[in-house]
Amino acid sequence: MQESFEYDDAYDAEAQPVEVEDVDSPAEAEAAVDPSSVMEAADRPVPRITIAAFCELPETVELMRSASQDRRLGRAHFSSFEGGLPQAIERYHDEPTPDLVIVESGMRGKSLFDQLNELANVCDPTTKVVIVGAANDIALYRELMRRGVSEYLVPPLSEIQVIRAISELYVDPDAPFYGKAIAFIGAKGGVGSSTIAHNLAWCVSESLSVDTTIVDLDLPFGTASLDFNQEASQGVAEALAHPERVDDVLLDRLVTRCTDRLTLFTAPGSLDREWELDSDACETVFEAIRRSVPVMALDLPHQWNSWVHRSLISCDEVVITATPDLASLRNAKNIFDLLKASRPNDAPPRVVLNQVGMPKRPEIPVKDFAEALGVEPALVLPFDAHLFGSAANNGLMLGETPEGAKIVDGLNALAALVTGRTAPVSRPVSLINKLLKRG
Repeated sequence: MQESFEYDDAYDAEAQPVEVEDVDSPAEAEAAVDPSSVMEAADRPVPRITIAAFCELPETVELMRSASQDRRLGRAHFSSFEGGLPQAIERYHDEPTPDLVIVESGMRGKSLFDQLNELANVCDPTTKVVIVGAANDIALYRELMRRGVSEYLVPPLSEIQVIRAISELYVDPDAPFYGKAIAFIGAKGGVGSSTIAHNLAWCVSESLSVDTTIVDLDLPFGTASLDFNQEASQGVAEALAHPERVDDVLLDRLVTRCTDRLTLFTAPGSLDREWELDSDACETVFEAIRRSVPVMALDLPHQWNSWVHRSLISCDEVVITATPDLASLRNAKNIFDLLKASRPNDAPPRVVLNQVGMPKRPEIPVKDFAEALGVEPALVLPFDAHLFGSAANNGLMLGETPEGAKIVDGLNALAALVTGRTAPVSRPVSLINKLLKRG
């Protein structure tokens, strides 16, 4: 705590409350000016801190426990207790205080400040305190801030508001930039997930003019180097083998530059060793990349293990590519349902239905596929063996071929959807709508 909470006769919240009409806190004030900057901060994972919440109401306990399951708080140790301020004071008479204490209190005036003063006396100097109060009172808020409270929140609260408040307290001022991570995974092998990942990342960089890095994580069989007509390298493998050495200088040395706005971490594409990735190493490398580029596209292999699972949970957006068959439907639904349940405060995964209309192949109609999946595909792409095959064999993206413009319009729209940008329209909207169905 920065200073003790001594009652000041000049402030009497019980005498004349003043409602805050539009802005509840500095974070909300920032949101009113620039929502993108606040959302960027709120989407950053909180560091490995300890958090304890002391709540007066059962519904607040449940809110805190639910918020603690969010991916942004995945590295924090978050505990929730009943009892409010008195319970917090009693507990920390004999225990060291955590990095952050959240306390709920319906009190105001002298009684509130007396108890906060007691809490300050048992708190370590570095402990931050957030108050969940009952009064939407700007005078009380200002007084609490003056006395060293880090934030004051007023119900009704949502999980994302709690997460945002915590995140705002722990944003590193020396590293304010944090890029968006988009993960791509196939519902099964051979559905074209890597093709979608590479082409969509290309659209983000070329059509939306956003610097983008593709990370090919299928180390023995990855195709990013082939798709972009580049030499395979040990870039991503070296970074994952020595995550403690990864910094801006090493990243610049390891990536392959395709265009002014697109870089690649290509896979080695060799079988000279067995590649077993470590979840912590992946997280460290991904964090470093996100601090160096606005968009990171993770091209994940079709496998299920701890690092793939963790990578999917930690990303801002997930794109699942499937084909219109039963195995794809089952697997896509399993992945979709798991991620939707694990990431309740994020957009649900986007599903791309690929290779629709393959001649002589029985397939599930798009309408039936969507009904069984429980969500409309974000993008439906027709089967076109010549277009996709010739592009791949020549190391070109679809947007670099004369025949690919129609499909690229759909990819541009999906790229805009997952990045929050505005897609360029080169063809009539009605044509795009045939390809794009927003979920």
